Amino acid sequence: MLKPQDFYLLLALAAAREAATTYPQLAAFSGLSMSEVHAALKRAATARLLFFDAKRPRLLTPAFKEFLFHGARYAFPATRGGIVPGVPTAYAAPPLDAQMTPSADPPPVWPALEGPVRGAALMPLYPSAPAAAQRDARLYELLALFDALRIGNARERQLATDMLGERL
Repeated sequence: MLKPQDFYLLLALAAAREAATTYPQLAAFSGLSMSEVHAALKRAATARLLFFDAKRPRLLTPAFKEFLFHGARYAFPATRGGIVPGVPTAYAAPPLDAQMTPSADPPPVWPALEGPVRGAALMPLYPSAPAAAQRDARLYELLALFDALRIGNARERQLATDMLGERL
C-alpha cells in the first residue's frame, strides 16, 4: 500500500530526472531519510509505478500517469486548515497562476512561518515537500499541479492534467 511519502518521492524522481537517481541523491533532493527513500521505492516498485534499471529507479511513466490522473487525489485527499502564512500552491503557484484570474478568496498555501503569502492552509503531501519545493522549481511545479488536481475545480484540474502530461 502506497503512503504519501511514496507518491511524493515519485514526484521528486520525476522532477529530478537523471540528476538524482541514487538513494543518497534522492534523499538529499527530497528531504527524506535514506531508509524512507529505500522503503518508498520498494513500495512503489511493488505497486508497479517504477522499476530498477542497473539498480537505479526509473518511473513507469504510463502507469504513473494513470495513477496520478485517476487515483492519486482519492488515495491522498487534501486536508485544509485556517488562514496562515505560507507558500502558494495549486492554482496560486506557478505554472497555473499565470492561467488563472485572481479571486477574492484567500489562495491555498502550504503552512510556513516564513511564507510570503497569507492564505488558506493546505497540508502538503508530505511535511518535507514545501522545503524541497523551494529548493527546486521543477518539483515545486509538480507538487503545485498535483495540489490543483486534489482541490481544484473542473477547469483547474483539466489545466493541471494537461500541464502534468507535458512535464512527464
